[in-house]
Amino acid sequence: MEDPEFYTYVPEFNRMRKEILYDDLWSQKELSPRDRSLVTCAILGTLAKQFELDAHMKKALANGVTPDELRGLVAHLAIYAGWPAGVNAAQVGMPIFKADTQKE
Repeated sequence: MEDPEFYTYVPEFNRMRKEILYDDLWSQKELSPRDRSLVTCAILGTLAKQFELDAHMKKALANGVTPDELRGLVAHLAIYAGWPAGVNAAQVGMPIFKADTQKE
């Protein structure tokens, strides 16, 4: 996924993303990238942040999370964060779920 254009026009925001978010937080050793992806998707799903959830679901796959685990995350969100959060996460994940079903 290409970086959103706003990072070009808000350079301090881009610096914070690179240095604090990616170089520091995502590099810490307490959680694996896979686990960090699951946690991030759960939080974004709870907050109904579709744009970010879409990007992080794709990143989760690259970090070793399976489509079935993302399906499980959707069901978990529906109970703990509310049905609308689960519906939103399911809608965001549809391209992943459809592609996975077509592989079978």
